[in-house]
Amino acid sequence: MASFMEDLWSSIFTAGPTPTLLLATNVTFAVLQILLLVLLLATYSIHFVILSILSGSLWYSINWFAQELKQTQAEARRQGSPSETAPGEATQTDVKARSPETPDGAESDTETESLVDRKSARAPGSAPQSLTASTTLEVPGSASEVRKRLSVSGESSGYTSTDSEWEKVDDSNEK
Repeated sequence: MASFMEDLWSSIFTAGPTPTLLLATNVTFAVLQILLLVLLLATYSIHFVILSILSGSLWYSINWFAQELKQTQAEARRQGSPSETAPGEATQTDVKARSPETPDGAESDTETESLVDRKSARAPGSAPQSLTASTTLEVPGSASEVRKRLSVSGESSGYTSTDSEWEKVDDSNEK
């Protein structure tokens, strides 16, 4: 049992449907169907029939998807193109897709890290017009001045929340 739980835990972090994860899914859905049958017999409520149909449909669709995925991976192996690569191993398309121009570069895991790297690597005048406009949008004439946006609703705090709006409604009803 402990080995199964360890395999289940590791299969959660493994891409694709693993046999351990499929077994746990099928057992869970079988127990759910039994529970819904017992509740149906205990209450005679149509709700448990509907829930059983929905649960059975989801159970079937999960198994269908896992089977289709296995068939696709088997076809890819027969044709010689690897459908899965080892962690850290890149295919030819991955290497071609990664370049310094793309947000997810080879050295960066997040988009913000690569944006910072791109900004520091380029000269300010060499950036394309669309990149310059989106990252360096400033008000002409006020290079370092910070301006507060004017409030649309007439509040001076700038804090807009649903709660504060309800407080206004409550205050106006009390008067």
